[in-house]
Amino acid sequence: MDIPKGKKIYFSSDNHLGAPTMEESRERELIFVKWLDEIKKDAAAIFLLGDLFDFWFEYKHVVPKGFVRTLGKLAEIKDSGIPVYFFVGNHDLWMNDYFETELNIPVFHQPKEFQFNNKTFLIGHGDGLGPGDKGYKRMKKVFTNPLSKWLYRWLHPDLGVPLAQYFSVKNKMISGDEDQEFLGEEKEWLIQYCRRKLQEKHYDYFLFGHRHLPLEIELNGKSSYVNTGDWINFYTYAEFDGEKLSLKKLED
Repeated sequence: MDIPKGKKIYFSSDNHLGAPTMEESRERELIFVKWLDEIKKDAAAIFLLGDLFDFWFEYKHVVPKGFVRTLGKLAEIKDSGIPVYFFVGNHDLWMNDYFETELNIPVFHQPKEFQFNNKTFLIGHGDGLGPGDKGYKRMKKVFTNPLSKWLYRWLHPDLGVPLAQYFSVKNKMISGDEDQEFLGEEKEWLIQYCRRKLQEKHYDYFLFGHRHLPLEIELNGKSSYVNTGDWINFYTYAEFDGEKLSLKKLED
């Protein structure tokens, strides 16, 4: 994609809409929708890097109640001709084709490479990448197993959705406390993942969410790792103006 002069590509992640309750996340949703309304004026594309929802499960004929402001704004933006891309996170693992069929928004379940103005990006949510976190990796295999999803669909939505929301909110990723501390480059799994990928191929930018902590890390003088942070504690996002990728904080 060649970015026209005056246009930008925007990246955000980890809104966790619906947590800790629908009512309490409504203010965050309104802020996010207002931000989408602002950036559509100069957006060449918008990338949502996962965990837009704190829980999302698609039954054959049912999706979770709520989020109409966000879904409506995304539909409006996509219908206006601005590309929107969605990467599945660990809280919306069970997303299937609703975004694709209803909103015409492509959904990716793995990191994907993009080129913008001759700059190479590797983009994804970030969960389960790099060394360590073996417990989560095992759990993810269970959750994404087709048999597990088939069995869960037999739970009535009035039982399945509240049950999953309860355990999702209990997940430590929403607390934010531990995730506001930088662990050092040797213990940050995504940094280790990026360094390993650079041994195979050059990337100008690695762009992930999941970590909840806004980060800009120089990897080898030629490549950078950027984490977009979250919309719970930091309200940060990234933008690419055709030449440079920058981490931004929403104005008060």
